[in-house]
Amino acid sequence: MIQKTNGQAEYKHVTGEISIVCIEMVGKGDRRVRITNLPPEVPEGTVRAALLSHRVAKSTQEETWPKACRYAVTNSIKSIMITLTKHLPSHMTIAGNRVLTSYDGQPLTCYVCVEAGHMFWACPKRRRVRKE
Repeated sequence: MIQKTNGQAEYKHVTGEISIVCIEMVGKGDRRVRITNLPPEVPEGTVRAALLSHRVAKSTQEETWPKACRYAVTNSIKSIMITLTKHLPSHMTIAGNRVLTSYDGQPLTCYVCVEAGHMFWACPKRRRVRKE
């Protein structure tokens, strides 16, 4: 269906309004997940263990700066090919470090409570400063 519709379709609301919706694969499937803000000394096994509770990790790779740079230096981004059984939150804690995860088709999640459906500024669990 994604190939036939080029990833887009029209949806007609009961009011007669027509909306264009994107069609994407979600959930199960192979995805390349990028993890940032993780210190380089965190072992690969620790990263895999953090992801294995709901996903199957296949391979891990350290990303490096482009070859235009003089030396192949890691840029502290780990790229992991995994088979997702459910979506990852955009923020996780691995080895005591708050990390950012991203992949194609990932739903946005709140930075505060790590739940989907709203963002930081609309989080019901966020502490707000009262103006007096």
